[in-house]
Amino acid sequence: MNKSTKEKLYQMFILGLEGETLSGNPNLKAALQKGLGGVIFFTQNIKTEKQFKNLINEIKKEALIFPFLSIDQEGGRVERTENIHDGKKYLSPKYAAQKGEEFLKNQTEQIACELKDFGINLNFAPCVDVNTNPDNPIIGERAFSDKTDEVIKFGKIVTQEYLKNGIIPCLKHYPGHGDTNQDSHLTLPEINLPFEEMEKIHIKPFKEISAPMIMAAHLHCACFDKEKIPTSLGKNAIGYLRKNLGFEGVIITDDMVMQGALGFESTKACEMAIKAGVNILLYRNSFDETIQIIENLAQKALLDKELKENIEISFEKIMKLKIKN
Repeated sequence: MNKSTKEKLYQMFILGLEGETLSGNPNLKAALQKGLGGVIFFTQNIKTEKQFKNLINEIKKEALIFPFLSIDQEGGRVERTENIHDGKKYLSPKYAAQKGEEFLKNQTEQIACELKDFGINLNFAPCVDVNTNPDNPIIGERAFSDKTDEVIKFGKIVTQEYLKNGIIPCLKHYPGHGDTNQDSHLTLPEINLPFEEMEKIHIKPFKEISAPMIMAAHLHCACFDKEKIPTSLGKNAIGYLRKNLGFEGVIITDDMVMQGALGFESTKACEMAIKAGVNILLYRNSFDETIQIIENLAQKALLDKELKENIEISFEKIMKLKIKN
């Protein structure tokens, strides 16, 4: 596929939108025409089945390259289709797992079939954090368990069920958000566990569960970096995932507007992530400043060999995943 560096760079972004139609989002429409990699949907974008399907069809028509159509649909606290379900919710991962493997499998199949019917092809699930800190404000019932082996067992079931039903699953939040006592939406959480403990308890699910995509968290792990840098932007944490765990799939950041990622200027943060080995940058919006970040990076890539090479590598990984699915 003969694409320009800028088009390849646009493939490395998944952006969100305001409201319920593409017509109210001229930046997103223009980005799709330039090669945007995908769109993420939230509750505010999903009012009725008909409206949501129409929105997805509009997006497909405008896209230069077939897009990732993505959502956070974990069940329980993180569920984006509640307007359609009239308040009826899927169980959160913790409580679904407590009902047993068969229940979890069946619920995951229901979620997958519903998402596929809408036109969704990527779900940012399962959450394979091991919730070892009972005071964790952000994970809690989103985790299957506080025990690593149980997280692996249930995480494999969910991952395989999505793959079987034509939905790309994304493991999150590498290297493990389970021991934090802070919310990365609000600050940069710090984990000061020894590396051996991180590896044995929190990183292990990302090693044992085979998935095509992994989401990197905005948290600081002292065992990877002395400098206060999010693992999502750090060469050490991302390098470990690539080299030590042998992960060859697509790495995506958590939402780049979260406070955990805002310790660096926005273009610089994205550049750091790309050079660390991240393949997709996730933004919940498509504001002017977000589009400007992509344009800034495209200009930088003209003179920065490392940045350009990493864009090429990311484009290949992204297209390989899209063609496969």
